[in-house]
Amino acid sequence: MIKRALVSVFDKDGILEFSNFLQEKGVEIISTGGTYKHLKENGVNVIEVNEVTNFPEMLDGRVKTLHPIIHAGILAIRNNEDHMNTIKDRNIETIDMVIVNLYPFFQKVREDLSFDEKVEFIDIGGPTMLRAAAKNFKDVIVISDKEDYKAVMKEINESGDVSIALRKKLAGKVFNLMSAYDAAISNFLLEDEEYPEYLSISYKKKQSLRYGENPHQSAAYYSSNEFDGAMNSFEILNGKELSYNNIKDLDIAWKVACEFEEVACCGLKHNTPCGVAIGESTFEVYKKAYDADPISIFGGIVAINRKVDKKTAEEMIKTFLEVVAAPDYDEEALEVLKTKKNLRVIKCNNVPKDKRYMVTVDGGILVQEEDNKLIDDIKVVTKKAPTEEEMKDLIFGMKVVKYVKSNAIVTIKDGVALGIGGGQVNRIWATEEALQRGKGANVLASDAFFPFRDVVDECAKNGIKAIIQPGGSLRDQESIDACNEHGIAMVFTGIRHFKH
Repeated sequence: MIKRALVSVFDKDGILEFSNFLQEKGVEIISTGGTYKHLKENGVNVIEVNEVTNFPEMLDGRVKTLHPIIHAGILAIRNNEDHMNTIKDRNIETIDMVIVNLYPFFQKVREDLSFDEKVEFIDIGGPTMLRAAAKNFKDVIVISDKEDYKAVMKEINESGDVSIALRKKLAGKVFNLMSAYDAAISNFLLEDEEYPEYLSISYKKKQSLRYGENPHQSAAYYSSNEFDGAMNSFEILNGKELSYNNIKDLDIAWKVACEFEEVACCGLKHNTPCGVAIGESTFEVYKKAYDADPISIFGGIVAINRKVDKKTAEEMIKTFLEVVAAPDYDEEALEVLKTKKNLRVIKCNNVPKDKRYMVTVDGGILVQEEDNKLIDDIKVVTKKAPTEEEMKDLIFGMKVVKYVKSNAIVTIKDGVALGIGGGQVNRIWATEEALQRGKGANVLASDAFFPFRDVVDECAKNGIKAIIQPGGSLRDQESIDACNEHGIAMVFTGIRHFKH
């Protein structure tokens, strides 16, 4: 039997309707602060908490419900005779329902507020009541999500009470929420701690997905509670919902496009760039990226780091694309793209911001810093130095090679990645693949050092004039000597870019 409910909510959406429902069922409602005022002003017969505790709010409202009369009323086990006699002796009444939602720390931690202002949005009383009620869920109905009001009302209307199954689910939701809430606060306070003792992550389900990488795998998409990155703040302007593979591919394609200050386009398929180009206009870079590999880009993802115009959009719809992403679109461009009913048109509102990269293994999670450093120090190691234009293409190549599965080789000419070889178990195969696909390229970028001179020899056969690689092999001198024999310029960067 539900006799008394405690209501204390920051988000008041739906609470008036729910409180009126409880009042109609004969439930006594106690409340605090702003919630009390809101309910009172709207005709709900509500009792203020300090009337129950006979203790006024203090410390600017920090202490309101942190009182034995409140928590004993929540935590008393109803079929425990000692518990019930104890609260009876102290004139404490039970609280049978707790409806609480928290200060919006998830939202405020993202805003441009001072450290102290953000700290003030760390809720204490709310989590304490929620945890107490959730622990005692067999006797106390706990609601932390306004979306659950209807389910609770439905069961009360049908049976006069709330089933143990729903009580348990609601309690589980409390601890699920609290783990994410506490994780966000922990990460906020430990922002200078690179790898804290415990890995805390705070994500909220954004949507269920039709399936994962394959139709037999279930999947869902979770969004960070701690910051607005590129992949949790985009807008879908046209087309179907994004799939698991779409989101993974969009993430990499957008990261590649955002590597460049110049106008840039990345065509991507199966999480691997298939055409990348820089230039003067969106049309130019899209056309160059498309022409680099018109076969692979079919059914792929395209990301451009500038506003898309009508001319570019008209070129894009000539082939089948799954997703187009850009920071904005001309009105006419959007009209053109929308003629393709299923084409997902994405407006990316943020550049990539992730600081950590995580991947699960069986029984664990690997965590590393994002690969955000391109070059340590450019060092020409051959007799011949790259020309100014070759050096521009070499740097361009290193920006692309970061996103190609290792072993990774990219061949370039005039700001276009003509040949991309990746995911091979040895470097010479990746080189042969990139050279074969990138006919006419004159520079080559490698994600890691050359273990043998065979890569240089293969480059010489295919007209490569300059090479960029990290260096660091015990056999570096062999590759340097080979470059000098063939008249190829080579520079070392000191930074490896494996992507497994």
